[in-house]
Amino acid sequence: MNRKKWSLVALTLLSLLLLLSACGNTKSDSTAASNAVSVSVKNKGSAAPKFDLMDLDGNRVTLASLAGQKVYVKYWASWCPICLAGMDELNTLAGQKNDFKVITIVSPNYNGEQSTSDFTEWFKGLQAENTGKNIHVLLDPDGKWAKKFGIRGYPTSLYIGSDGVLVKTAPGQNTNDVIINTFKQIS
Repeated sequence: MNRKKWSLVALTLLSLLLLLSACGNTKSDSTAASNAVSVSVKNKGSAAPKFDLMDLDGNRVTLASLAGQKVYVKYWASWCPICLAGMDELNTLAGQKNDFKVITIVSPNYNGEQSTSDFTEWFKGLQAENTGKNIHVLLDPDGKWAKKFGIRGYPTSLYIGSDGVLVKTAPGQNTNDVIINTFKQIS
């Protein structure tokens, strides 16, 4: 193969590698803001899967226990650079007083995530550094609920109305402003 063809092959492979190295789709703030949901008084969508998960402290959390509350759920992974880059912002959101509950879900032993014990030890280190002190993590071993929610990449945001309706699923990183503005339109 001549030098010109090798250069083209190398450029193509590099482009493919960069594309595949991203954890999920990302959108600029303006694009994400323009895609905010429009809902009427009654939320449009379908009932969210009724998850039943444990948090890092062994406490059981179910969607039923959150009935009557709007819930922001962020699916993420410890190996995802986009997820990790958004941790400080997520920590800020989780520490604010909003009209919705913020929870995150990680799936140990699924899609490249470490084991439950390794993840827990790793995340407790983040909390000790105050990076994740406000973040409530639920564990979805083997991705049982990730499959039911149709999670295809990390991070993915789920917006659940107070009626338990999954109003919006948004792959990629969402800024706090986009999350807050989206929930202003959800009942």
